[in-house]
Amino acid sequence: MAPEDDYTAEPFVPARGGLPALRRAAADCRGCPLHRDATRTVFGAGSAQARVMLVGEQPGDQEDQQGKPFVGPAGKLLDRALAEAGIDPGEAYVTNAVKHFKFTRAEPRKRRIHKAPNLREMSACSPWLAAELAVVEPELIVVLGATAGKALLGSSFRVGEVRGTVLEEEIHGRPERLVPTVHPSSVLRADDREGAYQGLVQDLRTAARVLSKDRSKD
Repeated sequence: MAPEDDYTAEPFVPARGGLPALRRAAADCRGCPLHRDATRTVFGAGSAQARVMLVGEQPGDQEDQQGKPFVGPAGKLLDRALAEAGIDPGEAYVTNAVKHFKFTRAEPRKRRIHKAPNLREMSACSPWLAAELAVVEPELIVVLGATAGKALLGSSFRVGEVRGTVLEEEIHGRPERLVPTVHPSSVLRADDREGAYQGLVQDLRTAARVLSKDRSKD
C-alpha cells in the first residue's frame, strides 16, 4: 500500500530539528494523494519566535509555483490588512492547514481552479500543523476562514458565528487562544469588497489588542 493511502503525514514528521528540519521533511511528504498533482509542498514561513501564527486553508496557484504561503493576491491583501490593524506582517508566522495545492481544471492546460480540501485531507496534514505550533508556540492563532477553523477546531466550526472573538481551546494538546476571521480570498470575491475588507481589518484589530495586552504584561 502506498504511504498516501494511509492519509497521515505522521511518518514524515521529524522528532527534532525545529522549523528547518520540518520544512525539509515536508518537501518529501506523501501523507495523502494531494502531493501527486501539486508542484511542491508549501510549508509555513516566518520566525520560530513569532508571537502570532496565521493559519489559512491551503496554497493557491501562485503559492504552489513559488513554494511560499500567501504570496498571491490574497496574501498581498492580508499583509495590507495586518498592517492597517497594527500587526507587523514580518513578525507573523504564516502557514496553511493543508500544505499541497488541491485544484481542478475545466480543460487540459487551462487555469488551475482551487478546490477545497476535505476533512480526510485536513486530518492527514494535521501532524505538520501540530509540529509548527509546538515549535513556534505562538501567543495567538489567527484562523483564516472555514477550512482552517475546521482543521483546528473540528467540523462543526462556522466562521460567521465566532469571527472577531477570542476563543480559548486546547489544540493538539496545548492551550491556545484563537481569533477567527474570514480568509482574505473571500474578500477578493465579495460583491462589497471594501466592506468585506474593513470587516477583516476589524477582526485583526481584535487580534492586535490581545497581542498588545500581552506585551504590556511583559
